[in-house]
Amino acid sequence: MSALIGRLPPVRGKYVEHAPLSDITWLRVGGAADVLFLPADEADLARFLGETPLDIPVHVLGAGSNTLVRDGGVRGVVVKLTPAFGKIAAEDGARIRAGAAALDKSVAKAAAKAGVAGLEFYVGVPGAIGGALRMNAGCYGSETKDVLVEAVAIDRRGRRIIAPAAELGYAYRHSQAPADWVFVEALFQGASDDPAAVTKRMNAITDRRESTQPIREKTSGSTFKNPNPEKSGGKSAWQLVDAAGWRGKPVGGARFSEQHANFLINDGTATAHDLETLGESVRSDVRDRFGVELDWEVRRIGEPVDG
Repeated sequence: MSALIGRLPPVRGKYVEHAPLSDITWLRVGGAADVLFLPADEADLARFLGETPLDIPVHVLGAGSNTLVRDGGVRGVVVKLTPAFGKIAAEDGARIRAGAAALDKSVAKAAAKAGVAGLEFYVGVPGAIGGALRMNAGCYGSETKDVLVEAVAIDRRGRRIIAPAAELGYAYRHSQAPADWVFVEALFQGASDDPAAVTKRMNAITDRRESTQPIREKTSGSTFKNPNPEKSGGKSAWQLVDAAGWRGKPVGGARFSEQHANFLINDGTATAHDLETLGESVRSDVRDRFGVELDWEVRRIGEPVDG
């Protein structure tokens, strides 16, 4: 037993030491977590958070769709929510309640089946609800803040918090939720509609996404947030990456997709260093050429191999 494990509270879930994270992230790169914690349920998570010493770093990994784990791995504990946090249920009043581990696309499909309109956009958002709550995820003109009633989180003291959407400080791909909150559940408000009509709109989003994005590659979705149009001359992130000449240009095993220039691709041989170096090179080039600052949408965690 490592010294770190010895300092963690007893749990009903599972601790895994030196757990490889490349297997559970969409980019398929990165080192190991000192400890991976798989909580049995919300009460187990609350006990872990409330009793873990505050000097031990705690990170949350959702579906791994929007996270780049650096090659040196992650110090402290990485929490990976289990299927116990993935339940989805329709409620009266055209509402959908979903656990934070539920995939966004599964929530969209459950809403369609229940005849709830408004959540169709989630079929085009890679990842899980926890990440959507943290970053106000969205696509094609709709965002999480548009449909969220309230979110449930556990803080680092193990307290259960119910936060109305208006208190989360949502902006474009951003929330003001405290960094130590671990989201566990969300309640969404839609509108009653014919399930067939909802499904048709959802299928249109899927078709659009499949025709414009490299969804079958090792990717993380959008790499950079779209900049303020007043500062970028109306150009989106992919247009700036493309105009700077980076579409398809490799750094090691990493490149930006030829199909969509804001999608970072691992060709199967990339390291996290390759991917991050490419992203930072593009940011620097776009800044120098166009005077526009591209902000990462992909979350980067962990240490480089050289420490």
